[in-house]
Amino acid sequence: MKPVLLFLVFAPAYAAPCITAAPACTEWVALAGGPSRSLIYRTYSLDAKNEQISRALIVIHGQGRDADNYFRTSLAAAFLAGALDDTVVVAPRFASNDGRECRDTLAEDEVSWSCSGDSWRSGGAAASNPKLTSYDFADAILKKLARKEIFPNLKVIVVAGHSAGGQFVTRYEMANQVHDTLGVPVTYVVSNPSSYAYPDPARPAETSEFRAFSDARNCTTYDRWPYGLENRTGYAAQLTGDQLKRQLAARPVTYLLGETDILPLGGFDTSCPAMAQGPTRLARGQAFASYVNRKYGAHHHAAVVPLCGHNARCMFTAEPALPILFPKL
Repeated sequence: MKPVLLFLVFAPAYAAPCITAAPACTEWVALAGGPSRSLIYRTYSLDAKNEQISRALIVIHGQGRDADNYFRTSLAAAFLAGALDDTVVVAPRFASNDGRECRDTLAEDEVSWSCSGDSWRSGGAAASNPKLTSYDFADAILKKLARKEIFPNLKVIVVAGHSAGGQFVTRYEMANQVHDTLGVPVTYVVSNPSSYAYPDPARPAETSEFRAFSDARNCTTYDRWPYGLENRTGYAAQLTGDQLKRQLAARPVTYLLGETDILPLGGFDTSCPAMAQGPTRLARGQAFASYVNRKYGAHHHAAVVPLCGHNARCMFTAEPALPILFPKL
């Protein structure tokens, strides 16, 4: 009897996802070639080849700069979607330390972003390095994810943010210059921001129409960046208004809005340029989606999440949100 030769083929063994908001699940992203750097939480290394990854989810935190909590929320959502094994989840931290209001502990060469105001959430310059903007940080993460030698089977990247993070994402969507260069489709999920950057001076009226803002004489900043396109600074100033309008309309966006996000809570923006966009976050999101679709021919989608208010955990782990954050491939 002749001997029988058996050949066993073993699939490559990949590391299990990192699922704790601890230092073991973090790594640094170098900016502008270094040494400046910023921290991310992630489920898988962004520098180790991983053929099992087919999706990426980047989640931008709110004004509390609590990337660890947003990482936990994203992990919960990935678990519920059954996506932990094939999705790399990333939660960047826009740390800040001005010695007064913001006192994040910064590592050596870690970038300190703006402490308050609209700067970091609208592509403004870093407090510690005027040559870097917050959108450069997002660009760097997208470029790392899109490397075929690291994630050869990556099919889609989702950039999502809630509250101040939603403000970050809605303006980054219209302003970023890497969307069409990555070789991987990118979609954007804008959840419960307090304001949007309107592409022209029209604003919602009580009759569900849009017309020139009636109180422009008293609210002189209503159309200035980041509420409109006038007087732009930082990353967004690199493009013309027409370029921003075209990119806003062309890119895929879902506005994920809480059905009960109708109270002035959680850092709700009550300034006159914000109030010009509507009385509540829910109303502002619905109006903005309607306007860019009707006026600019966009195909954006507004999805209202039942029973959720201004709460990222409720929004991102709700059943309707899961296929948006983790699209089927």
